[in-house]
Amino acid sequence: MKAIILAATAALAVSLPAHAQLEAPAFAQVPYDETALSIPMTDGRGESLQLAGKLCLPQGLNGKARLVVINHGSPVDASARRNMKLSGCGSEPAQWFLARGFVVVFALRRGYGATGGAFAEDHGRCDNPDYIRAGLESARDVEATVNYATTLSQVRADGAVVAGVSAGGWATLAYGAISHPRVVALIDFAGGRGGHHNNNPNSNCAPEALADAAGFYAKTASTPMLWVYAENDTFFRPRIAAALYKSYSDHGGKADFHAMPPFGDEGHYLWGAKGGSTVWGPLVDDYLKQRGALGPDGKASP
Repeated sequence: MKAIILAATAALAVSLPAHAQLEAPAFAQVPYDETALSIPMTDGRGESLQLAGKLCLPQGLNGKARLVVINHGSPVDASARRNMKLSGCGSEPAQWFLARGFVVVFALRRGYGATGGAFAEDHGRCDNPDYIRAGLESARDVEATVNYATTLSQVRADGAVVAGVSAGGWATLAYGAISHPRVVALIDFAGGRGGHHNNNPNSNCAPEALADAAGFYAKTASTPMLWVYAENDTFFRPRIAAALYKSYSDHGGKADFHAMPPFGDEGHYLWGAKGGSTVWGPLVDDYLKQRGALGPDGKASP
């Protein structure tokens, strides 16, 4: 468990909405095959549902590959949820993992885009949010995605990675609090809920409750995580990110926390922006090697 503060400046310009589709990479694209998925899951009431998903395979794949599930964020404008699309296999995060021999899976959680249905991960009123329940509902969707994807013929049944940004980072954090025997690494980029209240930068719904929820998840967390936040993130500014990390650590959670320098105009978009992987790639590479998901050659280990 360690906190790492980096003081250099990343002078890269980005301009993306909070739930933006991930951008194409700044490096040469890896050829891939793409397949639509319908992911079965059971909600808390025992009802069977289907999540809309996408499978990205590196071309020429022989045998089974390690899985990475990438969890999306949530738009500030609730009306935009129904129009959300799955991120593409050509996006920079997907390409970074494909280039290293991973199979990539995206899924739209309940209440988003083609998955539709009720918004299961609603945290309620701003003055009294239930971030714990909201995250655990998100984790239910992540669990279904991992369990289904690891049964596919091209995918290993174990050794998977789960990553997410913003609300998807919070989903990853919550998922780490439940049993996840098929997963060895968990990556949280700018994770949280309740940011940009009323579409105002640096306006958050009950950030102290968010920190308490992080501490709650830590009590049953079993896998050391990687957390990455940027200094100029106006959804979860450094003070909030540090409070989340402190609560998580104080309650037994283990994570490498990286407070990154400013990224373009909005640090919240570091994960998905073109050129972002030049900043976060070395951190993820090092973490995945520690977790045994990458070999010394930088490729997904067998």
